[in-house]
Amino acid sequence: MLVIGSSLTGFPILSIHLGGEVAYVEHAIVDPETLKIIAFELSGDVIVDPEIGNILMVEDIREYSPEGFIVDSTDVFVEKDDVIHLKEVLDLGFNLIGLKVVTKKENRKLGKVEDFTIDMNSFMIYQLIVKRPLMQSFTDPQLTINRSQITEIDDFKITIDHDREEIQLPTKKKNDEEFVPNFVNPFRKPSYAGQDEESSESSSKTSE
Repeated sequence: MLVIGSSLTGFPILSIHLGGEVAYVEHAIVDPETLKIIAFELSGDVIVDPEIGNILMVEDIREYSPEGFIVDSTDVFVEKDDVIHLKEVLDLGFNLIGLKVVTKKENRKLGKVEDFTIDMNSFMIYQLIVKRPLMQSFTDPQLTINRSQITEIDDFKITIDHDREEIQLPTKKKNDEEFVPNFVNPFRKPSYAGQDEESSESSSKTSE
């Protein structure tokens, strides 16, 4: 299952032991080397207890459901110093949101990351949702970038091996219950999202 990263802010943490909500997600902690979410920083009344950490490692999540992340109990919560790799990532101060996205060949700015999609089976970031610069935003307000196109990440930018903005995020319809991203097949060249619809309309008019 794929979900939008921002939808997890405020997402409940449910404890089987206590039979209800014990905390909620403050933000995701992303490892820049793998573009994988390794943990979530938490908030909530239970977190005030000094005996309870405020970090939930993804491997301690029993199940993801629309109601929240299900865990055994608050005993799985840790402090950042309890896990060496977690502390190393947190000390980097890496934040995916707001990073510039540029092309590898021309170093051309495509926009800034404003969100991302997550594969909830692996917690890998599957796509970046990129907000376009002001001048381009009138025609292409957003792009989606597949993780397979990323060649480099540093503290200031993400470089992609793609020199044309061919991947466009479809507009959400009023009746859509859940956003479905415009996925890109990495084994074929991406195309504009609207082409299939245009072809379908043309065929329909011809048949009439």
